[in-house]
Amino acid sequence: MTNGPNETPAQGKVTHYSAVPAQEFGSEAPGTRIRWLIDDDHDGAPVYALRMIEIAPGGHTPRHNHPYEHENFVVEGTGRVWLNGAWHTLAPGDVVFVPGGMEHTYENTGAEAFKFLCGIPVRRLRAKG
Repeated sequence: MTNGPNETPAQGKVTHYSAVPAQEFGSEAPGTRIRWLIDDDHDGAPVYALRMIEIAPGGHTPRHNHPYEHENFVVEGTGRVWLNGAWHTLAPGDVVFVPGGMEHTYENTGAEAFKFLCGIPVRRLRAKG
């Protein structure tokens, strides 16, 4: 199955998340790294991309919004999310739904890495948003 004429064919994948290279987010998000665990570019995923977001102690993501949604599952560490105009405390096992167009940011409030899974649409669907 492929998503289009120039796209990666869909293929099965089994790997440990730590085997996927982490990318530094940049100066607007100090201490934040992203691992693209499953996506359209590398795996041919036709609809959803799955990322592991890792925020070092004291780090944060930028406060932003975009037209597509996020689905998050906290894996380890403690943090908080700005959502619906308020801060919400997060710990392992918590889930977060961020609708498209809603301002949000995540901060690590603990002494260890704050890690959460983040599901978003694949690139071609994000571009339509």
